[in-house]
Amino acid sequence: MEKEFLSVIMPVYNEKDTIVNIISQVLNLEILKELIVVDDGSTDGTRDLLKDIASKVKVKLFFHDKNQGKGGCIRTGLSKAQGEVICFQDADLEYDPLELNELVGPIKKGVADVVYGSRLWGGKPQRVHMFLHLVGNRFLTLVTNILFNTTLTDMETCYKVFTKNAIEGITIRSNDFTMEPELTAKFLKKKLRIYEMPISYYGRTYEEGKKITWRHGVTALIALVRYRFSD
Repeated sequence: MEKEFLSVIMPVYNEKDTIVNIISQVLNLEILKELIVVDDGSTDGTRDLLKDIASKVKVKLFFHDKNQGKGGCIRTGLSKAQGEVICFQDADLEYDPLELNELVGPIKKGVADVVYGSRLWGGKPQRVHMFLHLVGNRFLTLVTNILFNTTLTDMETCYKVFTKNAIEGITIRSNDFTMEPELTAKFLKKKLRIYEMPISYYGRTYEEGKKITWRHGVTALIALVRYRFSD
């Protein structure tokens, strides 16, 4: 595996306050092959910032004319990714890109096809807030484990790191945050070697810009059942 092997796909929607910082952090990764930024119809000035950033540093930048949701951004990013290993990076500073250096370890060692960064494993900094989100996440992860006979602790995590071979043959159909349980279901159905590692989580409140709500929990539950029995 070459020194620079990681493709990072970053969906962006109205993140003008964090986008410069998070792109700077990702670009500092020594293992980075490419950063693919997909703006999903931002209306808050993020687009202008991205154009300015792309004129100064090496970023693959794509714009959606209309909002297509996180799933739409991921589909666009995956179609452009060229790295041996791929991961997703939210643009809101809730996840620390430096920890990607650790998450790729089991893949580099040859024991894993997919590595999940678990916010619920323990041992790393975690913001203490939003109890109902924790309950919802644990419930959805429990349903995942029952349906697929597995032992995940954080199915909804953004940090899913995987080989390019692992994603081959998988089509993400969901447009919103439902792409997370859909992709998990499809990884598990392929019988891939999936590992988990603890990560830090600097979660936001709704006042600070968090977008996911209880409605996404309902659609996630439906998706888990649907993709357990169909593609």
